[in-house]
Amino acid sequence: MKKDLRFEGRVALVTGAGNGLGRAHALLLAARGAQLVVNDLGGGAHGGGRSSVAADAVAAQIRTAGGQAVANHDSVSDGDRIVQCALDHFGRIDIVINNAGILRDTSFQKMSEEDWEQIQRVHLYGSYKVTHAAWPHLREQGYGRVLMTSSAAGIYGNFGQANYAAAKLGLVGLASSLALEGRSKNVLVNVIAPVAGSRLTETILPPQLIAALKPELVSPLAAWLCHEDCKENGSLFEVGAGYVGKLRWERSHGHCFAPGRELRPETLAQRWAEITDFSHSTHPSSVAESLSQAIENMGAAPRDGEASSISTPPPAAS
Repeated sequence: MKKDLRFEGRVALVTGAGNGLGRAHALLLAARGAQLVVNDLGGGAHGGGRSSVAADAVAAQIRTAGGQAVANHDSVSDGDRIVQCALDHFGRIDIVINNAGILRDTSFQKMSEEDWEQIQRVHLYGSYKVTHAAWPHLREQGYGRVLMTSSAAGIYGNFGQANYAAAKLGLVGLASSLALEGRSKNVLVNVIAPVAGSRLTETILPPQLIAALKPELVSPLAAWLCHEDCKENGSLFEVGAGYVGKLRWERSHGHCFAPGRELRPETLAQRWAEITDFSHSTHPSSVAESLSQAIENMGAAPRDGEASSISTPPPAAS
């Protein structure tokens, strides 16, 4: 049997670690030797209020079990303060798990400016602030693991969660770019889209399902993606209830229209079944691969029956 994956000498920062998924992540990493910064503002599920109770309790539980942990109660929008807490107490930062989140569910028609802004500020801006503060330290030491927390709502959309979905898919884009920027410095960045029982899902899932979707079934993937042996980078995983799967983009084979010829809406309508046919799909994984079809098509010759988009100028007036 393979030896246990350990985290001795590593300092991990987990945001939103006072409850639910964040708490499970922190406890697992601490049990395997990591030193923990347990961050939690202690606010409500909708972003109001603050309290030190949740973070203090998790940090105390880790210390009682023989681990090392410090509680931090700053907002993720003050990411530099959270990272400085790690540096002040442990002298370094190795792992960043952006997990903190709130919900403000409402239909788009009824959504207020505050409903939109608060979600973006906690999920997307907060993850940016924490990661941006840790980034130079990770790069300078030539090692780091960063994990973003997305959601099925961000990947597929969900009624009444346009604000949340936008922020959660934004995290996938952020992670994809950081994975490219950090790779040469051994700073690897991935994303999980977890399904777990928490105060954020208890309002949209039935109680019996909440009880079955244990956060402890998500944290092993978080730990593996944050371990030095894991070389995964720039990837997105769905995880929950014992299931783990990797997602990737899929693109239909499509149709290449000859460049230099007129492209009309009617032409698209005529070819629509072919354009949207996934029976011969491809899986682009980079900007270069996504552009390959267009670049290749730029050199294609005009096809019969496709009118030129370059009109012949009228004769000059005499």
